Amino acid sequence: MSKVNTKYAAAESSVSGEAKSTFSFGELMRSPAMGALIGMLVVFVIFAMFGYHRNFLSFAGFANWMNFASTVGIIAIPVAFLMISGELDISTGAVMPASAMMLGISVNHYDFPMWLGMVSTLAMAAGVGLINGLLVTRTQVPSFIVTLATLFAVGGLTLALSDLLINNTNVSLNSPDWAKAVFGTRYFGFRTSVFWWLGLIVIFWFFLHKSPWGNWVFAMGGDPESAHNAGIPVSKMKIGLFILCAVCTSLAGMLQVIQFNSAQSATFFNMIFFTIIACVVGGVLLNGGFGSVVGVVFGTMTLGIVQQGINYTEIDRNYSLLIIGVMLLIAVLMNGTFQRLATNWSTGKKED
Repeated sequence: MSKVNTKYAAAESSVSGEAKSTFSFGELMRSPAMGALIGMLVVFVIFAMFGYHRNFLSFAGFANWMNFASTVGIIAIPVAFLMISGELDISTGAVMPASAMMLGISVNHYDFPMWLGMVSTLAMAAGVGLINGLLVTRTQVPSFIVTLATLFAVGGLTLALSDLLINNTNVSLNSPDWAKAVFGTRYFGFRTSVFWWLGLIVIFWFFLHKSPWGNWVFAMGGDPESAHNAGIPVSKMKIGLFILCAVCTSLAGMLQVIQFNSAQSATFFNMIFFTIIACVVGGVLLNGGFGSVVGVVFGTMTLGIVQQGINYTEIDRNYSLLIIGVMLLIAVLMNGTFQRLATNWSTGKKED
């Protein structure tokens, strides 16, 4: 086997992306999801202790932080795919409100059928993702800079066009019953976004951990040059991931506006940080090549517990940001340890 193919095989069979191995407890202990699971359990126990008398452990309390986590989670997993492949997308903070505003304006002010408004909104988001992907792959400008530019460009256009078209930066939306039932109501206390998130988790898990494309994502983040030499369509894959990220962000925005019957054009800067934090806490490395869908789910749930669970305690809500900051730092330190364990285990397994 050539040197290039050897590098690619190593990337393909890493613990974080291995799809063909059988389950073992040792493998789980070395996976990127393990640190995220431990962190989530620790945070859950702490908030359960402090929030027990305020019904944190109630079904309503569980639904509350899951509802928050679902919106972040729908965006976080595609963001994680980009991070694993060595890229980053921070334009999500502008695409989300732009999608909500576009749906509201097209349906409420221009009488588009709801289905047409949603298709148009998803197409707009896909266009933003396509622009991001083309700029990153064709110009070699770092994705952070490219998506930072589109963040402000899309945010500015959303404000300007909203003011031009409806003379307002806020919009209301009256959704038909079928749209409410599918995208914007509650079942047993859970928003429909939770069920969309759960469905996407299954699809994304299969994509990353069971399909050949998932191995390509890990290979691109581990060694892009070797991945390209091994025949992986690196540029097309990255463009596709940017489009996927933008479309999922658009879905989250549409779920929000249908749920709450209104939207605003202000850029959601918090969403940028929430999704990245969920990924890092979930075991995704900032330099790419390591991560898992399950880990990101645990990281997102941890973020939801902190953000919403603090309302069930006597802890000052201002401390939630401090807790998230400490949690993020610990996660970064732990991720490096789990990566070394995974690498050593994988190397030892090959030698055997």
